[in-house]
Amino acid sequence: MGFKVLIVEDSKSSREFIASAVESISGVEAITTASGFEALRVLPRHRFDLIITDINMPDINGLELIHFVKKSPVHCDTPLFIITTEGREQDRERGMKLGAVEYLVKPFQPASLERLLRQYLKLA
Repeated sequence: MGFKVLIVEDSKSSREFIASAVESISGVEAITTASGFEALRVLPRHRFDLIITDINMPDINGLELIHFVKKSPVHCDTPLFIITTEGREQDRERGMKLGAVEYLVKPFQPASLERLLRQYLKLA
């Protein structure tokens, strides 16, 4: 059985970089969206094992998306990672308080993301 990871990132280069890191793990599929609004359209059609979101996006920001996901009976237990340029402690605290389990600041090493993915997806 494979794992599905939703990536919500408005920057095409960041989205592709994150997807590449996710899909470097055997059995893990990345599904990408370019906005929070697009993610809200995709969420009802799939069961995700993990969600990765940016904070700053044009329509629905990552924090609003996390709020929605945590209120959803289908996705409320899905682990959420934030990957963002926002490195201030208050941003990290706010994201974690809303329900994110990890907060990575760009730029980051793909190996760091891979390690966290393996941990949360319970892969060896």
